[in-house]
Amino acid sequence: MIKAAVCIAALLACVAQVHAGARPLAAICTQSGGRTASGEAFSPGKLTAAHRTFPFGTMVRVTNLRNGRTVVVRINDRGPFNKGRVIDLSPAAARELHFSGLTPVSLDVVAAQR
Repeated sequence: MIKAAVCIAALLACVAQVHAGARPLAAICTQSGGRTASGEAFSPGKLTAAHRTFPFGTMVRVTNLRNGRTVVVRINDRGPFNKGRVIDLSPAAARELHFSGLTPVSLDVVAAQR
């Protein structure tokens, strides 16, 4: 009985570490046409992104933590609205990072909008 309790406690500790070490995710914006929250037309061919709080116009370096590739995008929309995701990238930005679906990323502000 004590041995089982120790095993369960060890398993729960491992699961907690995995969730605590969870990395922020980027997704691809699948919008087709329309306007972004900044008012400009959505363009899948531009290096743009949506972020919840960064001011519109902020330039952000996004690094794909799976392959080390980076791209600098301009924030022009709001989102993502899914828990665990920190940024939605245009299809052009996702191509530069060589991913489809979701990927773990790091974000670095290169130039803040004034």
